[in-house]
Amino acid sequence: MINWNAIFDPRLALEAIPLILEGLPYTLGLSLIGFSLGTFCGFFVALAKMSPIKPLRWLATTHISLMRGVPLMVLLFFIYFGLPFMGIQLDAILASIIAFTVMSSAYISEIIRASLSAVDKGQWEAARSLGLSTAIIYRKVIIPQAIRIAIPPLSNVLLDMVKSTALTAMITVPELFNKAKIVGGAKSDYMTVYIVVALIYWFICTLYAFGQGHLEKRLTY
Repeated sequence: MINWNAIFDPRLALEAIPLILEGLPYTLGLSLIGFSLGTFCGFFVALAKMSPIKPLRWLATTHISLMRGVPLMVLLFFIYFGLPFMGIQLDAILASIIAFTVMSSAYISEIIRASLSAVDKGQWEAARSLGLSTAIIYRKVIIPQAIRIAIPPLSNVLLDMVKSTALTAMITVPELFNKAKIVGGAKSDYMTVYIVVALIYWFICTLYAFGQGHLEKRLTY
């Protein structure tokens, strides 16, 4: 016979929600800041990989390969626990932002590169025939079209980063999952609080997905 009260306690769940939500600003902040900085850096990594200059392409390719091949947890531990041996001491928040930025920039750069390449070559030819500079062509012609292509995969990266913030609990960042662990330990009921925090992550990701759909419709018009 399954003891459902041992799996989920509704009374404890209601008590735990406000305590767990204390970590919400860290979860949202880390994911949004890391995603924004990763997008900024990823744009230049994408340009480097598309560059005719061989050393730039090599650096970009190496960065992408390394970041896609190393687990985020390993990167977090290296920055937070490893860099102090080199004389560089960072707090948990800054270490997490750096890890999220560096890691996401690799994935985002490939999305941006593919989106830029997907824009019809005729757009370049038409813009050049008007005498526009490369910078103007990118800003006024290519990037606006590439953004519409990049929105769905970029949204997937953002959703993945929201969920990946749970890993920062391992380096003491007081985000949602860390708060859930604390509440679960204090109440001796981890199952209930883990179900609650899972539903909170799901709700956040659902809101982001709704925003993605709305943004796609606006850009289509």
